[in-house]
Amino acid sequence: MMYSEKVMEHFTNPRNVGEIADADAIGQVGNPKCGDIMKMYFKIENDVIVDVKFKTFGCGSAIASSSMATELIKGKTIDEALALSNRAVADALDGLPPVKMHCSVLAEEAIKSAMFDFAQRHQREFEGLKGYQPPTGDEDHHDHGEEE
Repeated sequence: MMYSEKVMEHFTNPRNVGEIADADAIGQVGNPKCGDIMKMYFKIENDVIVDVKFKTFGCGSAIASSSMATELIKGKTIDEALALSNRAVADALDGLPPVKMHCSVLAEEAIKSAMFDFAQRHQREFEGLKGYQPPTGDEDHHDHGEEE
Protein backbone atom coordinates (compact mmCIF):
# COMPACT_ATOMS: atom_id res chain seq x y z
CA MET A 1 0.00 0.00 0.00
CA MET A 2 1.43 3.36 -1.01
CA TYR A 3 1.19 6.37 1.24
CA SER A 4 1.87 9.95 0.21
CA GLU A 5 4.84 11.80 1.67
CA LYS A 6 2.40 14.00 3.59
CA VAL A 7 0.75 10.99 5.23
CA MET A 8 4.18 9.66 6.22
CA GLU A 9 5.25 13.09 7.48
CA HIS A 10 2.15 13.51 9.68
CA PHE A 11 2.43 9.92 10.90
CA THR A 12 6.10 10.20 11.89
CA ASN A 13 5.84 13.80 13.16
CA PRO A 14 2.22 14.29 14.19
CA ARG A 15 1.18 17.83 15.15
CA ASN A 16 -0.89 18.74 18.21
CA VAL A 17 -0.57 15.44 20.05
CA GLY A 18 -1.67 15.38 23.67
CA GLU A 19 -4.58 16.56 25.72
CA ILE A 20 -5.87 19.84 27.09
CA ALA A 21 -6.55 19.55 30.83
CA ASP A 22 -9.26 22.23 30.95
CA ALA A 23 -10.68 21.62 27.48
CA ASP A 24 -13.86 23.43 26.46
CA ALA A 25 -14.88 20.50 24.30
CA ILE A 26 -13.88 16.85 24.01
CA GLY A 27 -14.89 14.47 21.27
CA GLN A 28 -14.17 10.79 21.03
CA VAL A 29 -15.05 8.48 18.19
CA GLY A 30 -13.96 5.11 17.07
CA ASN A 31 -14.67 1.49 17.07
CA PRO A 32 -13.02 -0.42 19.90
CA LYS A 33 -13.63 -3.66 17.98
CA CYS A 34 -11.23 -2.70 15.20
CA GLY A 35 -8.97 -0.52 17.29
CA ASP A 36 -9.14 2.96 15.77
CA ILE A 37 -10.03 5.40 18.54
CA MET A 38 -9.64 9.14 18.13
CA LYS A 39 -10.03 11.71 20.88
CA MET A 40 -9.82 15.47 20.34
CA TYR A 41 -9.60 18.25 22.91
CA PHE A 42 -10.51 21.86 22.11
CA LYS A 43 -9.88 25.24 23.70
CA ILE A 44 -12.48 27.65 22.33
CA GLU A 45 -12.67 31.42 22.81
CA ASN A 46 -15.40 33.52 21.19
CA ASP A 47 -16.31 30.56 18.97
CA VAL A 48 -12.73 30.33 17.66
CA ILE A 49 -10.62 27.19 18.15
CA VAL A 50 -7.55 28.63 19.84
CA ASP A 51 -6.02 25.25 20.58
CA VAL A 52 -6.68 21.64 19.66
CA LYS A 53 -4.93 18.44 20.66
CA PHE A 54 -5.59 14.82 19.86
CA LYS A 55 -4.85 11.32 21.03
CA THR A 56 -5.36 8.59 18.49
CA PHE A 57 -5.01 4.89 18.95
CA GLY A 58 -4.87 3.39 15.51
CA CYS A 59 -2.99 2.94 12.29
CA GLY A 60 -0.68 5.43 10.64
CA SER A 61 -3.48 6.82 8.47
CA ALA A 62 -5.63 7.48 11.54
CA ILE A 63 -2.77 9.34 13.23
CA ALA A 64 -1.95 11.30 10.07
CA SER A 65 -5.66 12.18 9.59
CA SER A 66 -5.93 13.41 13.20
CA SER A 67 -2.77 15.47 12.86
CA MET A 68 -3.82 17.07 9.56
CA ALA A 69 -7.38 17.73 10.76
CA THR A 70 -6.14 19.57 13.86
CA GLU A 71 -3.80 21.66 11.67
CA LEU A 72 -6.66 22.54 9.32
CA ILE A 73 -9.04 23.74 12.07
CA LYS A 74 -6.70 25.48 14.50
CA GLY A 75 -7.54 29.19 14.50
CA LYS A 76 -10.82 28.58 12.68
CA THR A 77 -14.34 29.21 13.92
CA ILE A 78 -16.60 26.43 15.12
CA ASP A 79 -18.67 26.76 11.93
CA GLU A 80 -15.55 26.51 9.77
CA ALA A 81 -14.40 23.43 11.71
CA LEU A 82 -17.82 21.81 11.28
CA ALA A 83 -17.59 22.41 7.52
CA LEU A 84 -14.35 20.42 7.27
CA SER A 85 -15.05 17.23 5.36
CA ASN A 86 -13.19 13.97 5.47
CA ARG A 87 -12.45 14.53 1.77
CA ALA A 88 -10.69 17.83 2.61
CA VAL A 89 -8.57 16.04 5.24
CA ALA A 90 -7.64 13.30 2.76
CA ASP A 91 -6.89 15.85 0.03
CA ALA A 92 -4.67 17.84 2.39
CA LEU A 93 -2.72 14.61 2.96
CA ASP A 94 -2.39 14.21 -0.84
CA GLY A 95 -4.82 11.31 -0.69
CA LEU A 96 -5.34 8.16 1.33
CA PRO A 97 -5.59 4.62 -0.01
CA PRO A 98 -9.29 3.68 -0.46
CA VAL A 99 -9.09 1.12 2.35
CA LYS A 100 -7.90 3.96 4.63
CA MET A 101 -10.53 6.60 3.82
CA HIS A 102 -12.41 5.68 7.00
CA CYS A 103 -9.53 7.27 8.94
CA SER A 104 -10.34 10.70 7.51
CA VAL A 105 -14.02 10.05 8.27
CA LEU A 106 -13.05 9.43 11.90
CA ALA A 107 -11.26 12.79 12.00
CA GLU A 108 -14.35 14.57 10.68
CA GLU A 109 -16.51 12.73 13.23
CA ALA A 110 -14.15 13.51 16.11
CA ILE A 111 -14.48 17.23 15.34
CA LYS A 112 -18.28 16.97 15.15
CA SER A 113 -18.35 14.95 18.37
CA ALA A 114 -16.32 17.63 20.19
CA MET A 115 -18.41 20.49 18.79
CA PHE A 116 -21.54 18.61 19.89
CA ASP A 117 -20.01 18.39 23.37
CA PHE A 118 -19.33 22.15 23.29
CA ALA A 119 -22.88 22.90 22.11
CA GLN A 120 -24.32 20.70 24.90
CA ARG A 121 -22.19 22.36 27.59
CA HIS A 122 -23.21 25.85 26.47
CA GLN A 123 -26.81 25.20 25.32
CA ARG A 124 -25.89 26.35 21.83
CA GLU A 125 -26.92 25.25 18.37
CA PHE A 126 -24.72 25.20 15.30
CA GLU A 127 -25.91 24.80 11.73
CA GLY A 128 -23.23 22.16 11.08
CA LEU A 129 -24.65 19.96 13.85
CA LYS A 130 -28.25 19.87 12.59
CA GLY A 131 -29.39 16.25 12.73
CA TYR A 132 -26.09 15.11 14.22
CA GLN A 133 -26.27 12.04 16.42
CA PRO A 134 -23.26 11.34 18.62
CA PRO A 135 -21.70 7.96 17.88
CA THR A 136 -22.58 5.09 20.18
CA GLY A 137 -19.33 3.21 19.61
CA ASP A 138 -21.02 0.40 17.72
CA GLU A 139 -20.34 1.83 14.28
CA ASP A 140 -18.07 -0.14 12.03
CA HIS A 141 -16.27 1.84 9.34
CA HIS A 142 -13.96 -0.94 8.26
CA ASP A 143 -14.13 -3.34 5.44
CA HIS A 144 -12.59 -6.24 7.34
CA GLY A 145 -11.82 -8.10 4.13
CA GLU A 146 -8.43 -6.46 3.74
CA GLU A 147 -5.47 -6.43 6.06
CA GLU A 148 -3.92 -3.08 6.83
